[in-house]
Amino acid sequence: MLQQGLRDHGYIDGQNISIDYRFAEGKAERLPDLAADLVRLKPDGLFVIGGDVAPFVSKATQTIPIVFVMSADPLQLGLVATLARPGGNATGFTFLQDKLASKRLELLKEVAPRISRVAFLSNPDHPDNELRVAQRAATTLGVHLEPIEMRGPNDLNDALQAITKASIDALYVVASRQTVASLPHIVNFAAKNELPLAGGWGAWAQAGGLLSYGPNVGEVVRNAVTYVDKILKGAKAGDLPVQQPTRFELLVNLRSAKALGLSISESFLLRADKVIE
Repeated sequence: MLQQGLRDHGYIDGQNISIDYRFAEGKAERLPDLAADLVRLKPDGLFVIGGDVAPFVSKATQTIPIVFVMSADPLQLGLVATLARPGGNATGFTFLQDKLASKRLELLKEVAPRISRVAFLSNPDHPDNELRVAQRAATTLGVHLEPIEMRGPNDLNDALQAITKASIDALYVVASRQTVASLPHIVNFAAKNELPLAGGWGAWAQAGGLLSYGPNVGEVVRNAVTYVDKILKGAKAGDLPVQQPTRFELLVNLRSAKALGLSISESFLLRADKVIE
């Protein structure tokens, strides 16, 4: 996505721009050294994906411009002074939007009206307000929300066992690096246990979850590349406001609905951006 976005702005890797990649491969302990390694190269800019990665890059340099894409809150992470005026050397795009959590839960309840106990699978160390917003929505909807913690891949089995013990009848998954890495296992667990699953990005519905509601990740990354272009042309990262998504996509998986014995109304399907049959 990054290279395609750069090509759209006329940058071709190896011709008029050089791109160096670093991957932690799921090992958080490698992040400080990888960030320092990139900073030693003295690049014109750093492009960072993930709220778990950005703080390490920010600590490694206070001068090289940073453009981030994350689902975490850059304010809570201390990356920016304000969203409108970041003020330092970092800016970018966050997937966060307060109304997303409540809307996602409302959609799940609408399409599966009999649910009453929903597991909320998330990383408690992830700085966002999704649980708090979802809990308020759950109270309004008459649904009990059961927080289930998953800090890393080693927590997956314990998390799934906790869901089973809690007599849950639906699953709400907060998209993070940890949950996305275990996406097939989580979706298969939901299908096996006949749990309607709502996810934050289209990948959850495409993989077999009942529905997903959230921003188009590829679109957000492409938009973030416009900031890279501006910075390379002289703009200061601290002057570019952090942006939040304004367009959200609803995906519905009809195959999953049929397997769950759910009948989805035509009006609901007409509201969907994509129906998977």
